[in-house]
Amino acid sequence: MQPTREARIGRVERRTGETAVTVRLVLDGSGRSEIATGLGFLDHMLTALARHARFDLELACEGDLDVDDHHTVEDCALALGSALDAALGERRGIRRFGFAFAPLDEALARVVVDLSGRPAPQVALGLRRERIGEVACESLAHFFYSFAVAGRMALHVDVERGENDHHRAEAAFKALALALRMAVSSDGSDEVPSTKGVL
Repeated sequence: MQPTREARIGRVERRTGETAVTVRLVLDGSGRSEIATGLGFLDHMLTALARHARFDLELACEGDLDVDDHHTVEDCALALGSALDAALGERRGIRRFGFAFAPLDEALARVVVDLSGRPAPQVALGLRRERIGEVACESLAHFFYSFAVAGRMALHVDVERGENDHHRAEAAFKALALALRMAVSSDGSDEVPSTKGVL
């Protein structure tokens, strides 16, 4: 049976000695979000992701920011990926594949996603700064890796050009949003989109 619009909701609570994250994700939403991670730039990226994917997203994190940003960024990505996986259920009736280009001024990003059930991230952001706001640039790349693993997807992220690292990162998140919007959309059937019959 194809998941109903109401059924495509994922809720996750992730608690460790380093972070406490709660997520509520509605795939068939309007782009509304309430984000509070303690990291302004991460909040900005997740808000853009929800808006352009047309997901409704509530995400709150209390992390050990006195250490650094790493655990917060990683655990937010893992929780969000797990919520996506939960919302998709058996992944029946979805297009499965999604791809998008997104520019932000001089920057251009390409994202291709396959909701295959097999984690396979490949990420090339090409960021040159050490940090954007309070977030280490290496943590931004790690976000995509962690999200793909928890969401059980092949995810290819390539920023093809751009002089401004804020623009490069934001273009990548927006391209991810657009690719996910395509991949989770209905293909008009109630079938699992795989010759294996399962994802």
